[in-house]
Amino acid sequence: MKNETNNNPLLCDPQTGVCEMPVNDSATQNYNTLKASEKTVKIIYYTDPICSSCWGIEPQLRKLKLEYGNEVDIEYRMGGLLPDWSYNSGGISKPADVASHWDEVSLYYDMPIDGDVWLEDPLHSSYPPSIAFKAAQMQDNKKALLFLREIREMVFLQKKNITKWTYLEEAAKRVALDIVPFKADFEGKANLLFKEDLKLGRTMGVHGFPTMFFRNNDGKTEMVYGSRPYAAYENAILKLLPNAKKQMYDKSPEAIFLEYPTLTAKEFSELTETSREEAEKTLDEMTADGTLEKYTTKNGAIWKLINTSN
Repeated sequence: MKNETNNNPLLCDPQTGVCEMPVNDSATQNYNTLKASEKTVKIIYYTDPICSSCWGIEPQLRKLKLEYGNEVDIEYRMGGLLPDWSYNSGGISKPADVASHWDEVSLYYDMPIDGDVWLEDPLHSSYPPSIAFKAAQMQDNKKALLFLREIREMVFLQKKNITKWTYLEEAAKRVALDIVPFKADFEGKANLLFKEDLKLGRTMGVHGFPTMFFRNNDGKTEMVYGSRPYAAYENAILKLLPNAKKQMYDKSPEAIFLEYPTLTAKEFSELTETSREEAEKTLDEMTADGTLEKYTTKNGAIWKLINTSN
């Protein structure tokens, strides 16, 4: 699978944890474009709304924000995983070829992904949802992150084609974005911002997702490439900031769902530091008592806090 992944961005290699694009030999890996942060460590996170490996690191990323949110500033950039279908490489030439692969990586990451979207309502590109994210960022960065989570749940679990305006608008409304300027920006300036992300990515040598660049105030940089265990992201921070203070957070189920109103069993297990089996048992008990709503796919489930505005 590894060689195929190098040729085709939609065949994400579970072993390397990367959705990789063809490498441009002219890439320079110039990290000087990383700007200083008000916080101690700046992270530039290159991702894509339909990157299955990026979905796979949501548990680690959510925990990183809880434990080191006071020390790090994460800036999300879009990488442009799938421009279009004008290629035939890596054993994949049409959307239907992706379906079984997504089912496979779902099991590997223990994160629910239903590959049937590629059979029922396939996406022609990852550019429209990426541009929509940039439009959301123009309004409110926190809402933009909620928007990104919404469209990821739509495509990975609900089998919705998030290139369509109907679904982008639906997600925007759920996170309380102002739809009129959102649509105007989606059709206008957000396209330029997306192109800036692509340009910066080429300058920094980004050729796969997830890619995270960590930089401290002295200009020292660490890079974490691909889906990695939580310790890899934590260690990148500690290398740049040995005295970083890990925040203690409330690991009770109630507190976790107030922080993140939708959670998979893998995420809940990671954040509560309980076993995977115990996590799912707790989630099902909370569903039975009416606290949570469970949405089940053929490759796993996600739980949502009832009576939440998010």
